[in-house]
Amino acid sequence: MEQLAFYKKAHKTHTEYQVWQEGFQPKLIQNEKMMIEKIKYVHQNPVKRGYVDECKHWRYSSARDYEGIQGLIEIERMW
Repeated sequence: MEQLAFYKKAHKTHTEYQVWQEGFQPKLIQNEKMMIEKIKYVHQNPVKRGYVDECKHWRYSSARDYEGIQGLIEIERMW
């Protein structure tokens, strides 16, 4: 909680903590290629941070499902 309070921006007077990173820029997923690109980006985050060597090793990632390994929850592919 101390870190969340530390990262809170000084101009944010309506909240005590900052949970989400500043600069969130939503983007409309326009096609299947873009969807796959974004999914791969999210899957690579634990690897980038050095938590695991391969994205399928991150227990909480849907990357496991895409590798044929059962994940913690069932994923639904809409495309």
